[in-house]
Amino acid sequence: MAASDTERAQQQIDEIEALSSIYGEDWCVVDEDEKIYCIKINDCLDQPKWTLCLQVILPPGYPTAEPPIYQLNAPWLRGQDYMELANVLEEIYVQNLGESILYLWVEKIREVLIEKAQSSDPEPDIKKTSEEVVEDDGDDFLLDYQPVQEDPIKMLNYITSESQEVDEELPFIHHGNPITDRRSTFQAHLAPVVTPRQVKRVLEQLYENKKIASATHNIYAYRIYCEDKQTFLQDCEDDGETAAGGRLLHLMQILNVHNVLVVVSRWYGGILLGPDRFKHINNCARKVLVEYNYIPSVEESSKQAGKSKKIRKDNKKRTEH
Repeated sequence: MAASDTERAQQQIDEIEALSSIYGEDWCVVDEDEKIYCIKINDCLDQPKWTLCLQVILPPGYPTAEPPIYQLNAPWLRGQDYMELANVLEEIYVQNLGESILYLWVEKIREVLIEKAQSSDPEPDIKKTSEEVVEDDGDDFLLDYQPVQEDPIKMLNYITSESQEVDEELPFIHHGNPITDRRSTFQAHLAPVVTPRQVKRVLEQLYENKKIASATHNIYAYRIYCEDKQTFLQDCEDDGETAAGGRLLHLMQILNVHNVLVVVSRWYGGILLGPDRFKHINNCARKVLVEYNYIPSVEESSKQAGKSKKIRKDNKKRTEH
């Protein structure tokens, strides 16, 4: 007999409570409503060398009908290492269909990290992690509130020899006001774009800035309206902050903005913010969109609504007369 939604929900609750008890401070609730969780895993050394963050989203059908949606975050984990570990996790799921598997996943990942620590593998080159403690160096890392000027020589390097298109100008990049909460800082960057090529070039330009490149996460989303097909070309990137890119794109869809790229940089300050970080990401994005007139401010919307109401009243009076 298939498990009901209520039974699956209770299984999830039981598993989460058990994992929270087992892993203590290494277990983090990212978003309770969306059932997003994060587990920090290390190689069990007194001073861990190999660490990894497993982020999971529990869909309604888990554990009996759907697997967890997961993301493996570690600066050293890429390419073949990522694929091998992902395959191992998927094998565990297949071998334990219908059962709660998060504990098995965590301990398997820990086993891999311990093997790396005991082997001759070189230590990882840790530049950033999803929960890295960044030194609080005040405001000196915040970008000047001015457009970034393009470097014409570097711009030429982006031209591909296969392209038959006329080279496009690098759009001005605007930087919004930063938001700081519990030593984490968020700052939005915006650029007008009309082609995916421009999106790529803007991102390349942003990453030339050392502070942006060293951010814990650079989340982005863009929407481009294709007039010939009357459709939107859009995409997003979490950069290790699970579901953040999708939330940002959803915000842009609700606001009905187009022909724009928004990037939000987050410098992690050592204190977990939980769901508040998604609020800050979206607030940064919304404010920079307002500032550069992609959407009206609350005051302008109220004024426009007042004008519309007055026009309707005047039209009604004319009709009555």
